Amino acid sequence: MKYQPLASSAEASLSGKEYYSDLKQELKNWKEWVKPYAFPNRGKAIFQILNTFLPFIAIFSLMYFTYHHSLLLTLALALVNSLLMVRIFIIQHDCGHQSFLGSRRDNNTMGFICSLFTFIPFKYWARTHNHHHAHNAQLDSRNIGDITILTVREYEALSLWGKWRYRIYRSLPVMFFIGPIYYIFVHNRLPLIKIKGWEKEKRALMWCNVSLVLFYVFLGVLIGYKKLLIIYLPIIITFAIVAIWVFYIQHQHDPNYKEWKPDWDFLTAAIKGSSYYKLSKLGHWFTGNIGYHHIHHLAPKVPFYHLPKCHHHHPIFDKYVTTLSFWNSFKCAFHKLWDEEAHRMITFRDYYRDRRGMA
Repeated sequence: MKYQPLASSAEASLSGKEYYSDLKQELKNWKEWVKPYAFPNRGKAIFQILNTFLPFIAIFSLMYFTYHHSLLLTLALALVNSLLMVRIFIIQHDCGHQSFLGSRRDNNTMGFICSLFTFIPFKYWARTHNHHHAHNAQLDSRNIGDITILTVREYEALSLWGKWRYRIYRSLPVMFFIGPIYYIFVHNRLPLIKIKGWEKEKRALMWCNVSLVLFYVFLGVLIGYKKLLIIYLPIIITFAIVAIWVFYIQHQHDPNYKEWKPDWDFLTAAIKGSSYYKLSKLGHWFTGNIGYHHIHHLAPKVPFYHLPKCHHHHPIFDKYVTTLSFWNSFKCAFHKLWDEEAHRMITFRDYYRDRRGMA
């Protein structure tokens, strides 16, 4: 194909294999670098719980009172709480990796409590997410814990209706508005994975659903169902949109790395198949440092409160990772296909422009 890779100056002079060879050579001691940070600190973990849940509960309580005086102010407070919900989810996420607190029981208990706020089932989601970690950037495994992306050859093989279905799925309204709502309220309520050995997680999913019903029935009785709906629905929907957006750009960026399993490499997948979302300090705080996604994929046992130090103490990671600022991350929304020949993400415009050039 005729697409030219959007390479950095460091990449431009090297072929893909040579470049990845240099990456693996320079980062060969990565295990030693991350080891000092790959442990939970109970004091820091408790501090994260307090500085996340207490403001969330306080703002939720304030929304209860502003509801009768100013709906606009209530919605503004919902926006702040949706960002705090992202932090609650990151706590849940780290509990799923068993990296947040010291013991498995503590992690599981805290993760379940978080799930009552986020609507995301703790054990079922953690299993799918750990699958995503084990298969990150593998083209053979894109159906569990990941956002569907087709290769150019797969897209070309679709029928006309199949192409339109994929285009609708990857459209901005579906991917970043309808999709997150579906993901929270439908996808996460159903045991859609039909693989042997997931029975325990499926039971946990059903228990989570029952717990959510009981929890929100109780809250509805306490404050009124209409008030609960108007207060909580904007929080959970905005949280879902932000969470899907952050996850999306951390694996749909360009330059990127995706390979079939026989040629796949863990280190390269972690560094090149995940981005570094370089935000302000406040942005990193609200998103629980998940922007250091390349470090997280390299060492998921590093809790989110250790990620910045791990990253900044080893700036060589910056040499190879794709760094995204808040503003330039928006171009990732237009990446729709993986071009295996050019080894890059492309837009539909790129794809059809090339088809016209070959005609």
